[in-house]
Amino acid sequence: MKALVLSGGAGTRLRPITHTSAKQLVPVANKPVLFYGLEAIAEAGITEVGVIVGDTAQEIREAVGDGSQFGIKVTYLQQDAPLGLAHAVLIAREFLGEDDFVMYLGDNFIVGGITGLVDGFREDRPEAQILLTKVPNPTSFGVAELDGAGRVVALEEKPKEPKSDLALVGVYLFTPAIHEAVRSIEPSWRGELEITHAIQWLIDQQRDVRSTTISGYWKDTGNVADMLEVNRSVLETVEPCRDGSVDEATEIIGRVRIEKGARVTGSRIVGPAIIGADTVISDAYIGPFTSVSEGCRIEDSEIEYSIVLRGSSLTGVRRVEASLIGRDVEITPAPRNPSAHRLVLGDHSKVQISS
Repeated sequence: MKALVLSGGAGTRLRPITHTSAKQLVPVANKPVLFYGLEAIAEAGITEVGVIVGDTAQEIREAVGDGSQFGIKVTYLQQDAPLGLAHAVLIAREFLGEDDFVMYLGDNFIVGGITGLVDGFREDRPEAQILLTKVPNPTSFGVAELDGAGRVVALEEKPKEPKSDLALVGVYLFTPAIHEAVRSIEPSWRGELEITHAIQWLIDQQRDVRSTTISGYWKDTGNVADMLEVNRSVLETVEPCRDGSVDEATEIIGRVRIEKGARVTGSRIVGPAIIGADTVISDAYIGPFTSVSEGCRIEDSEIEYSIVLRGSSLTGVRRVEASLIGRDVEITPAPRNPSAHRLVLGDHSKVQISS
């Protein structure tokens, strides 16, 4: 069995972060979200992995390499434009051959992995198996309609009037039957080949399409709110350690991971939290559910329930909450005279100012 991991896409909902970084590489608990998916695939015993890449191909290649760090062998497959999930299957035809495969969206996060799901699929081998979960806003997802026996009878992509609250999770399992399906459908109104249309084609052809409704934790990390929530969930499981230095004037409460080379002085850190390698924390408060990446500096500032990316600094800043701070960002107070906010913001930025 092989895996097909989708790591293209523009990441428009995470702009401006994704203007300069692939959305699949935005860190959760200081590890790119893509890595969690690759680890789950390896744990399921799958070693041959095709990674679909787009405009951010070079960055993905540099981060993932040949896959040996995960115990897998990676083949990169270029998708020149984001033309849909079924299009990704189409261009991966040669790589996939006649093998069964799992298709995994690289910006999705599933607690507990996929090993049980893969084992069950290997045993029963339906032509397709989809994961479903109940969501409060089904109009934002692909939605499945089940009959009284729980069989999948219809799928619809982002319906205006959903027939259920069961959304498709970004993990699919297929036999080679899917290749005929993706060749048999037409592009949607969005100009994309939709995987929901391909699965619907299998249903219409009376093929065996099954579903599993998961009750565990799943998130599409495509926006800031979901990214922070996933970060919170992962930090709940963090193992505390103090590989960096912590002075006697610092108070550490709860599960806090301080990585090698980090220096903490005169501060208060309330876990769960992670302080990245070579980061300096001085006279600061780091609140729960905060991940600070490597090489950062936080001085005389307060921050909680946030993600701070590599090389950024906060100096003399009052409370910062529920924020995603990009790489090499500098946050400082405005001068008292003139009393004014001074901002340099990229496209699609969002700022809330407490005056």
